[in-house]
Amino acid sequence: MVQAAAHVIPATPSFDPVHIFECIQQHRVTNIFVAPTMLKRLVDHPDIGRFDLGSLKSVIYGGAPMLVEDLLLALDRLGPCLVQLYGQGESPMTITYLPHSHHVCDGDERQQHRLGSAGIARTGVEVQIVDEDDRRLATGEVGEIITRSDLVMRGYWRDPDASEKSLRGGWLHTGDVGYLDDDGFLFLMDRSHDMIISGGENIYPREIEEVLVRHPAVREVAVIGIPDREWGEAVKAVVSTVDGAAVTEQELMDFCRDHVASYKKPRSIDFLDELPRNNYGKIVKRELREPYWQERERRV
Repeated sequence: MVQAAAHVIPATPSFDPVHIFECIQQHRVTNIFVAPTMLKRLVDHPDIGRFDLGSLKSVIYGGAPMLVEDLLLALDRLGPCLVQLYGQGESPMTITYLPHSHHVCDGDERQQHRLGSAGIARTGVEVQIVDEDDRRLATGEVGEIITRSDLVMRGYWRDPDASEKSLRGGWLHTGDVGYLDDDGFLFLMDRSHDMIISGGENIYPREIEEVLVRHPAVREVAVIGIPDREWGEAVKAVVSTVDGAAVTEQELMDFCRDHVASYKKPRSIDFLDELPRNNYGKIVKRELREPYWQERERRV
């Protein structure tokens, strides 16, 4: 807007990959912002090759972590034009970013591992990882992500209790769980309320989702915790499959067993045609958990 650039607003009532392709081709769109789910639907679409998308300079995605397997496909289909932003409404100018230069993978394991990160802190932004007592954790240790900068909110409107809970010691507590590597790259594990505690072990759904989505029959997956009388919580996967693909629960459980520790392997797998989503395209795990936790204490 500042540079008088044209803005193209799709007129369809819901997200339509073909319409997006048509808009990019017709208007020579250079920048587009999408949720990871939208990006996946774009690069998965069989007609993507029919359109000239060469005008794209930046495909910016954010709002939720994106699985590495999906990013590799996006890089193959769109080239090195991807940019990831991580932030939240309480720090609206974003906290970290993964620029074009780090969206590369030429077979190097370190590069591929970094594709799973949310990038590095923006200029003027500090990021730390802390434990439940707000003590700073060492590199590689998993805990809550906190941040401070001039971009962080002053507080919630007319809600001092919520403000006091989120803003402590000059830091914004994001409620997200992750870790920092040796070079300051931030890796998101999950929202704290999505973490599964089974037999006293912390299990992060994203690790299991990264494995399951590599199975050729799996289109999308969400991993949740459900009640278990012996272990407290058990791991359950909810999967939607690729059109025409046939796969059994046991096949997917066996696939997981080869890639994750046994205690992290799903005890059960449900199949749905579509996973529930909010208006931003994020999978709503609360809706998947809710039937299992009715009249129980766990917050869903």
